[in-house]
Amino acid sequence: MKEEALINNNQIKIQGVVVGELKFSHEVYGENFFNFDVEIPRLSDSKDILPVTISERLIEKERLQIGTVVLVEGQIRSYNSYNNIEKRNRLILTIFAREIEIAEEELSNLNPNEVFLNGFLCKKPIYRTTPFGREISDILIAVNRAYNKSDYIPCIAWGRNARFTSNLAIGDNIRLLGRMQSRAYQKKLETADVLEKVAYEVSISKIDVSKKESSDEYDSENNYSENSYSENVSDVSPDIQEEYI
Repeated sequence: MKEEALINNNQIKIQGVVVGELKFSHEVYGENFFNFDVEIPRLSDSKDILPVTISERLIEKERLQIGTVVLVEGQIRSYNSYNNIEKRNRLILTIFAREIEIAEEELSNLNPNEVFLNGFLCKKPIYRTTPFGREISDILIAVNRAYNKSDYIPCIAWGRNARFTSNLAIGDNIRLLGRMQSRAYQKKLETADVLEKVAYEVSISKIDVSKKESSDEYDSENNYSENSYSENVSDVSPDIQEEYI
């Protein structure tokens, strides 16, 4: 029961088109895992390209061809990876697939990118406004999973959601709905070289602070209190190139 509750704390469902070749990622106890990219449309003409990690036991590798439409359900996972160019660890995000389905038809009209997270704020929110006057708040939450591990997931809020998160305290238990997005940006190195990078984060559409002490007690209906805030940010494109992770 506890493991099931931990799984429910971190849920993502995406529907999109495979746009990257299947590449070997790692092996655990004889089980091979592979990575591939999925392109997911937004409401506008823009698209997100998100990384997916999948076990060889879930699907035949030959079926994941470029151009294939897939439906993936799983969790957002994080891990640290040392970057030789920047000489420091980087937080890497991926969608860890628990279920996958090949769609026989084109993309449906259903929401192709849904995220639910129930975790704990582990850094003070960074609140600011863009040069165009938009309010932004960056938060980092820790979501517990099995075997005493946690995933650290960067999230971004806009407008009144941003103002709401700016008042949160480290350790607050928060629940949120949103979508996972990709964002390309440039980073200038000390050598004056410019590094092209991609950041992944969860764009928040609804957020609530839980008054319960344990995420295990969170009700499975994902009900939100009257103190929750929401804003339609399903198609926001950041207008600044700052680093969020």
